[in-house]
Amino acid sequence: MPKIGEYAILPISIPLTPAYPKTTTHTLYLRPHAPKIPTANDERSLFVVNVPIDSTVAHLRAVFATLVGAGRVEDVTFEHERKTMVPSREVVTVGKASKKRKRGSKGGEDNGGAELPQIWDRELRRSGSTAVVVLVDAKSVELALKAVRKLHKSSKKEKEKDRSWPVWGEGLEGKKPKLGSARYLAHHKLRYPDETVLKMNVDAFMTEFNRKEEERTKKERTKKEKRMRNMPDEDGFVTVTRGGRTGPARSEEAEQKKKEMDEKERKKREELQSAGFYRFQVREQRKAEQGELVKKFEEDRKRVGAMKEKRGRFRPER
Repeated sequence: MPKIGEYAILPISIPLTPAYPKTTTHTLYLRPHAPKIPTANDERSLFVVNVPIDSTVAHLRAVFATLVGAGRVEDVTFEHERKTMVPSREVVTVGKASKKRKRGSKGGEDNGGAELPQIWDRELRRSGSTAVVVLVDAKSVELALKAVRKLHKSSKKEKEKDRSWPVWGEGLEGKKPKLGSARYLAHHKLRYPDETVLKMNVDAFMTEFNRKEEERTKKERTKKEKRMRNMPDEDGFVTVTRGGRTGPARSEEAEQKKKEMDEKERKKREELQSAGFYRFQVREQRKAEQGELVKKFEEDRKRVGAMKEKRGRFRPER
């Protein structure tokens, strides 16, 4: 079997289209999935490189159905879905409205079904992108790679035009939205949805948004109340909030809390004074101190004068 490194080569036949009225061949590269961070499904998964830009889950299911039979593919995850962890979806046009059909659950944010209208009827892949195909068991992976080897052996005995590669999109005719000009025509129509449908989508989206905001606010309020329950004030009391409290504060905790608050208040006062917020108070305090010093000086001077006067009137006995 032709291989490039550890990848098995699987050519697929691309049917003719109005834009390119010739049958051509596209090449897929397969290998057992071996990510850097192992998962539970690695041994029954295949890593597929160079998927066509119009790939869907149904397309890859059909390819593997020709290799190992129908019902062997459990799930398909495309490259951008692994990076963003968003469920793969397909948009099905129903009249003027559009609805989403979820394909599996890959995690990510759940909007509770509140989605804005889509403006494309199908999603296209980046050229040369990858996908992970999860099969039902590890034996199916071996069977798929073995079927690829058999295709290459049989193709050597056949002429170029008779080679039986899997046909891309076989059995899906009419089941998927068209590409080309039909895709852009559908895009133009989807850009202007029915007013009723648009209003319903916007109302549902905003309702879900408001619900999540209320939940977030409620969680923040609950966290704040829990902090208040465990934090005694300077008198040793614990704030009782809705839902009860954890218990009375111990005297050691209350004393420690009071010291912390006093120290915090002292530091804050020093910072404010150093920043000049209470400069006028400092100035008044200095004036008062200077006045006290002058007053004490005058009192001392009078006291000394009185002592000198008293000493001058003293007459010792002879």
